[in-house]
Amino acid sequence: MQASWRAFRLKFRATMAPWPEVENAQPNSDKYIEGTAGQQSTTLAKDKETNKDDTGTPATKMELLPSYSTVALIEERTEVEDPWDLPELKDKGIKWSERDTKGKILCVFQGIGKLIMLLVFLYFFVCSLDVLSSAFQLVGGKVAGQFFSNNSIMTNPVAGLVIGVLVTVLVQSSSTSTSIIVSMVASSLLTVRTAIPIVMGANIGTSITNTIVALMQAGDRNEFRRAFAGATIHDFFNWLSVLVLLPLEAASSYLERLTNLVVDSFHFKSGEDAPELLKVITDPFTKLIIQLDKDVINQIAMNDETAKNKSLIKIWCKTFTNVTERNVTVPSPENCTSPSLCWTDGLFTWTIKNVTYQENIAKCKHIFVNFSLPDVAVGVILLVVSLLVLCSCLILIVKLLGSVLRGQVAVIIKKTINTDFPFPFAWLTGYLAILVGAGMTFIVQSSSVFTSAMTPLIGIGVISIERVYPLTLGANLGTTTTAILAALASPGSTLRSSIQIALCHFFFNISGILLWYPIPFTRLPIRLAKGLGSISAKYRWFAIVYLIILFLLVPLLVFGLSLAGWPVLVGVGVPIIFVILLVLFIRLLQSRCPRALPRKLQNWDFLPLWMHSLKPWDRVISTLTSCCQQRCCCCCGVCCRVCCQLCGCPNCCRCSGCCKDLEEVQDVPIKSPQAFDNMAMDKEDQDGVPKSTADTKITITAL
Repeated sequence: MQASWRAFRLKFRATMAPWPEVENAQPNSDKYIEGTAGQQSTTLAKDKETNKDDTGTPATKMELLPSYSTVALIEERTEVEDPWDLPELKDKGIKWSERDTKGKILCVFQGIGKLIMLLVFLYFFVCSLDVLSSAFQLVGGKVAGQFFSNNSIMTNPVAGLVIGVLVTVLVQSSSTSTSIIVSMVASSLLTVRTAIPIVMGANIGTSITNTIVALMQAGDRNEFRRAFAGATIHDFFNWLSVLVLLPLEAASSYLERLTNLVVDSFHFKSGEDAPELLKVITDPFTKLIIQLDKDVINQIAMNDETAKNKSLIKIWCKTFTNVTERNVTVPSPENCTSPSLCWTDGLFTWTIKNVTYQENIAKCKHIFVNFSLPDVAVGVILLVVSLLVLCSCLILIVKLLGSVLRGQVAVIIKKTINTDFPFPFAWLTGYLAILVGAGMTFIVQSSSVFTSAMTPLIGIGVISIERVYPLTLGANLGTTTTAILAALASPGSTLRSSIQIALCHFFFNISGILLWYPIPFTRLPIRLAKGLGSISAKYRWFAIVYLIILFLLVPLLVFGLSLAGWPVLVGVGVPIIFVILLVLFIRLLQSRCPRALPRKLQNWDFLPLWMHSLKPWDRVISTLTSCCQQRCCCCCGVCCRVCCQLCGCPNCCRCSGCCKDLEEVQDVPIKSPQAFDNMAMDKEDQDGVPKSTADTKITITAL
């Protein structure tokens, strides 16, 4: 009886397939059983060895299998991909070796055509940035001048900082705001000490341009994550530098003293204007669109009442100034130029004075020269047009780069840009990148143009975030060297103040680099930018909220509190700063050492959900943007496309449901193993029962 039971158990074990292993679960049946169902009997016959047991009954010797679990049927190990890894730009076209002669010639001409188109779109992209700056000056230039005209507020360093941010955001040019500061210092309306915080604010405000450019890549989450992080790394560097250096400057005035020492040590002389290499190329086109009289903003900042009614739009490009002697009346003989040139005719006292008059010779040749529209209307028109051209050029540049940077070309470019020097000189790579960024910015004469041109390259994965950081720091330095050269071209009356302000800008950026670059763990802007990029990729509306809050609402709030005086600013600002620092400290302990906190503070679950999560806000934003889910006509099709781009729709359309951001439903096919494709199932198949095959799939819908 015992022998028959053992034989039955061995036969049952031979016919029943084992369960898949927990750790190595795969749908391949060869992993679990040897041979196929058809060869199973043969395999068993070969593996049997007859031995005698105690009763003398032949027994089959079988190898014991490891333990298994049914959990393996629905669990598969997946590798977690780093979202910041650069994508592999594969060449999906025909290989060069597989092309015939005609195909190779056609490929060469296509490459040349794409390169020419890329240069053309890049040219219009840079021109649209120039026109965008002019549009902002038309819309908010006079307001920016009025910010500078309130000298009593600018004695407050915090107010001066936010004024610099607001003015640079309004005019979209740090060089314009810096030139206004130089003019005010030269006219003794500002001291160097009060001008330094404004220069710091101008350094912050100039970083908004490439952040706006990054918004144009919101269509793809991965591209937007990289592009927005690469753009905001400039913001975080400037803000962190200001948070450290502004209190240090207010306490010690080290920038003022250092630059004063440098100016006194070197005998600077007025020279020629700084070379404007890029302007030579773009000015012929942009001057056909609009030309501005930027002296009006300076005059408003100088409290010139006559300038408030002047238009920023330049009408006369060629004028003739003449000085002549004329007979004029004066109130009394004391007002005469000299006693010999003074006479009376009984009623009036006359004298001779030099009178300057300006004669208009030729009008400018831009589009709006003969229009009688106000500055704000022209500014809004140019703002809309320049943004459309900017978006179109950026999209086309990204598409062209995506088609050109494929295969071996992409590998070479990525290795050239992102590879470090061999050990032990790897640490020099970042400093070389800083020099490259400074040189490129010096060539194009604008840090905004250089960083904005890098943004699409970051998005498609050609440049890594770690390499963008030193390039951006170099761009900050490059724009200050341009300012120094421009200061050297100033007239003798403003030479000293111009050079000192430019040097303050230079040493501020040098100090920031020393704070946030040499030691790897101090490179906080990289980590902060990556965190913000991940949040903005998940909730794309948060990028716009970030721009509005950081560059508009916060500066306006601080400026409004500054108008109320120091006590109000300190009374409101200090508690807010204390709460922010406390939250950051608790968050740091939660991530590093949660046991040091009480159980309730180890997470933020004790707060309402809307205070520690963006999901409730995302539902509110989705409700507010539900207009895109309704049918729209051809007139609002463009608006719907913009909404779709911001909402992240996979397939944008002009009709209903285009912005409904549903979670992607994934079908995870899990094959049932061939554990049941055995001799027992074959017998059932012979009896007319359908056989379970290896192609049977269990579909699990990810909700």
